[in-house]
Amino acid sequence: MASESRHIAVHVDRPVAQVYAYASSPSHLPDWAPGLCTSIAPLGDHWLAESAMGSIIVRYAAPNPYGVIDHDVVLESGETFHNPVRVLPHDDGAEVVFTLRRQAGMSDADFDRDSAAVLADLVALKGVLESGTT
Repeated sequence: MASESRHIAVHVDRPVAQVYAYASSPSHLPDWAPGLCTSIAPLGDHWLAESAMGSIIVRYAAPNPYGVIDHDVVLESGETFHNPVRVLPHDDGAEVVFTLRRQAGMSDADFDRDSAAVLADLVALKGVLESGTT
């Protein structure tokens, strides 16, 4: 049986290419996704980040013309979470869509809490990009 997914999205009033360029750079994650990590540094072909979950590995999709910024998060235990993310053209701006997957055994309250955390990070991304400080 397939797990439940939620598509969490925000509209960003910036050109899609600018949103993709910023959001697809792992070095910017601590600026807009503190729920995922507080610091990050390149390590070979992936990134090593510090988070509330401990040290994590983050592996990003290769740069592409399709707005795909999927990334895997690997916990210290080796457990890996695949996070589908898209930057899509929308009116004169962009829409950033994060697909959150419910993990096995996850309660409704925990799924709602994760959804709220993802939305908060996306709202922060919107704020950074629309502030013009990027």
